[in-house]
Amino acid sequence: MKNTEFTVLEDENNIRIDKALSVRFKDVSRSHLQNLIENGSVKVNDKNIKSNYKLKINDRVRVEIPEPVSLTVEPEDIDINILYEDSDIIVVDKIQGMVVHPAPGNYSGTLVNALLYHCKDLSGINGVIRPGIVHRIDKDTSGILVIAKNDYSHIKLAEQFKDHSITREYVALVEGRIKNEYGTIDKPLGRNPKDRLKFAVVSDGKRAVTHYKLLENFKDEALVLCRLETGRTHQIRVHMAYINHPLIGDPVYGHKKQRFKSNGQFLHARKLGFIHPRTNEYMEFVSEIPSYYKRVLDKLRGV
Repeated sequence: MKNTEFTVLEDENNIRIDKALSVRFKDVSRSHLQNLIENGSVKVNDKNIKSNYKLKINDRVRVEIPEPVSLTVEPEDIDINILYEDSDIIVVDKIQGMVVHPAPGNYSGTLVNALLYHCKDLSGINGVIRPGIVHRIDKDTSGILVIAKNDYSHIKLAEQFKDHSITREYVALVEGRIKNEYGTIDKPLGRNPKDRLKFAVVSDGKRAVTHYKLLENFKDEALVLCRLETGRTHQIRVHMAYINHPLIGDPVYGHKKQRFKSNGQFLHARKLGFIHPRTNEYMEFVSEIPSYYKRVLDKLRGV
């Protein structure tokens, strides 16, 4: 553990702490510093703060940076559904139940393990644990992901995600009938102050916008198409729960008593569209709803 303490001087007054730390720790990425702040490894005057905290003269700052751990992720012969591949990108259709990349306590059986077996050339921007991973979907969400095979493609794709020009559509099965054919949820999301493992609508969160369209109403459920304008963690799950239409099967934000047996929320990333990083051509991919999802819909329709 590398510990650093310093007192804020005049040239750092009124500067966001994540920005100030990125100047002091040039070899540490700003996103990593923000994670350290989020996890309580950065304290100001012995108190936890947020990344947008603005420093004041004479503030006492303590930073604990864990020593880097040498990690290796092993290639594994796991079958994955590849929709498209060239020398720059791979587009895959992830099954429900597969984790996208390794994390502490879970270093095998992930999409990254499968990708490393399939090809050796993945971008290194996100390090050993997340090679090629530009964006993620939850373990129990199925559907389409694009993976970068080199750093150039990774940067180009990341720019599109950052400026919200990516087309992302999800099909969600939610509790309750929906009255309006169209709707938009524009509510900021952040860590739930009562449970740091969850996300919630919070006033000081990051802007999050979900557009939805009613596809079909059932007796006590609805099938909706959600289009992401932003891509925050658990965005659709939290936003739909916020308007009292939590996803069916969601073990975190859904009803405690579920009427259908499932391995998680009924959420499928059905469409992904983006500009190819090398050719600058627009590409769009669509994935069929998985069979287990279709069976529940047929049951609701009385088929």
